[in-house]
Amino acid sequence: MTIKELQQQVDEWIKEYGVRYFDEMTNMAILTEEVGEVARIMARKYGEQSFKEGEKNSLDDEIADVIWVLVCIANQTGIDLTKAIENNFAKKSSRDNKRHKENNKLK
Repeated sequence: MTIKELQQQVDEWIKEYGVRYFDEMTNMAILTEEVGEVARIMARKYGEQSFKEGEKNSLDDEIADVIWVLVCIANQTGIDLTKAIENNFAKKSSRDNKRHKENNKLK
């Protein structure tokens, strides 16, 4: 699936099952919540915390939730994610083409 197809499928799903997009601020709050769920799993799986009995341990599902909400925000604000990501790669490649290779902290 391409990013464009993802944006189209999310939009179709919203129109068929979700009735409409939540407003932008609600989606921002939902995004924050979903990122927190990723952080919780990361802290337990890769950090020093342990899982509580019966606690959900599906990092893949939580990351997908984050992507879903980001796509919703992009769709409702008119952002073409393919173009945005291509521009972001160009920016990073221009700005950071030596930065990380020359970072002694990464050697």
